[in-house]
Amino acid sequence: MEMRIDWDALAGLLRYDPAQPMLFNSGTFLLLFLLFYGLFLWWRKRIFWRTLYFFAFSLFFYYKSSGFFFVLLILSTLVDFALGHFIFRATTAGRRRFYLFLSIAANLGMLGYFKYANFFLDTSNALFGSQFQAVDIFLPVGISFFTFQTMSYSIDLYRRKIRPLTEEVTDVRSFFRQLLDFGFFVSFFPQLVAGPIVRAADFIPQIRQPLQLSREELGRALLLIMGGLFKKAVISDYISVNFVDRVFESPELYSGFENLMAVYGYAVQIYCDFSGYSDMAIGLALLLGFRLPENFRLPYQADSVQDFWRRWHISLSTWLRDYLYISLGGNRKGTLRTYVNLMITMLLGGLWHGASWVFILWGGLHGLALAFDRALRRFLPNPAVRAMLLLLLVQGFGQVLIEYLFANGLLLDRAFYRQVSLGNGLVALAVMALTLLAVLSDWLGSRWRAGNQQVSGILATVFTFHFVCFCWVFFRAGALGNPNPPMATAGGVLGQIFSAFRPELVRQVLAAFPTVFGLIALGLVLHFLPRRWDIALERTFIRSPMLVKALSLAGVAWLAIQAASAEVVPFIYFQF
Repeated sequence: MEMRIDWDALAGLLRYDPAQPMLFNSGTFLLLFLLFYGLFLWWRKRIFWRTLYFFAFSLFFYYKSSGFFFVLLILSTLVDFALGHFIFRATTAGRRRFYLFLSIAANLGMLGYFKYANFFLDTSNALFGSQFQAVDIFLPVGISFFTFQTMSYSIDLYRRKIRPLTEEVTDVRSFFRQLLDFGFFVSFFPQLVAGPIVRAADFIPQIRQPLQLSREELGRALLLIMGGLFKKAVISDYISVNFVDRVFESPELYSGFENLMAVYGYAVQIYCDFSGYSDMAIGLALLLGFRLPENFRLPYQADSVQDFWRRWHISLSTWLRDYLYISLGGNRKGTLRTYVNLMITMLLGGLWHGASWVFILWGGLHGLALAFDRALRRFLPNPAVRAMLLLLLVQGFGQVLIEYLFANGLLLDRAFYRQVSLGNGLVALAVMALTLLAVLSDWLGSRWRAGNQQVSGILATVFTFHFVCFCWVFFRAGALGNPNPPMATAGGVLGQIFSAFRPELVRQVLAAFPTVFGLIALGLVLHFLPRRWDIALERTFIRSPMLVKALSLAGVAWLAIQAASAEVVPFIYFQF
């Protein structure tokens, strides 16, 4: 029987499809990666050829994700490679600052045009009554990530923390080798479109090192890939498509209990989605012989907002700290200036996440929480008391807003006003009662043993989680494709929770969505398991035979296929 090659299917495999961009959790990526990996292993000892091959595949990967916008990667590479040389070699501080300004302006200019042009036009129209028309702009996948990555290279050169690759150039051949290394750093495909954001000082030295992969590292890489795929394709995608998206599209059609479960569901969804991508990126990089930094450290176990940002999207939070907060003066210019710098950092961090005022509000809420916790920490060492006061502060502002809307005729439903106010008050009383019980329990415990605020610590984690979930409401309301205005969506969700909880429907709702709530519970349980359990699982998996590893990977892939919807669901952070 004669075999015929389907050239149309092969061309489709290599061609960019805007309706189905290539993602880690797609069959197309799996096939292309296996083909890539085989030749990569063949060239693994020939540094130049493996680097060139890897760079070419990374450009192809970005082409499959964003089409011909892969040219932006090449442009960003050339601009920052050249300007980095001039930044480091400038003989005066003024020239160094000038070349750094050019680098930052080029990166932020590109980011500003593609991501924020319409936001600025809409804001101008709203504030000044102008009539600017929105521009039809395609947002290249992951543009915020690789622009921040190249900016860190320029800033580190300006601060003399690293030396430019151009310092190793002696002839034309070495020039192209160093340019290739920098292009490899910028375009490294495992973390290109959604992080972690890596630093040149940590990554570039790995490029020319002999690639090694021990049995332990192989096992850890496969476990990271499996865990990331399970979190993304099984947990996150399923609860998103089958519950969370529906509630946030029309919150008024669902009871307060369903809206609250959708908020919890989104907290699980965004964590499993983003940490799942990071796990797969770190695992794939490790499989290829490269080490990427940790990006998530069980963030919902945090007992304060400050602790949360030490655990959530670590590569971004440390980037904002090192290159924005410290550049503004950090905490070196007095208490008031410290709080101002903190707020500016978080407001811009919110804007980084999306071109909408609702993301700025989200960042501002976290900024206020960080400043509030920082101000109280020296006077109130108990974390539960600080977290309680934070929640009461948020509820107080919320009640003031409700009173203002009702007094000015913007909230005409008197019954709704009363229900929301009553619900808000009951929640405040519950928060205060739980805090009192926790403090009392720790005090009684300390009478018999050395007290360590164990119960208060647990309650602080619960309160911090709920503050983060409250902020997630605004974050999700600003998501691309949401049919309603962001503040209307957020107000609808919160209004339903506080005014129409309908506890009598709890059993009926749980029965209607058993798989959804089961996966939400599973995501939370896995997240709050003791760290030692994760370590024990990793050790067991690493020691297991290769057949067990292969069957485990196949099993997770099968689960992902069974849970998949009709279309591959993009990663949430791809819009950033």
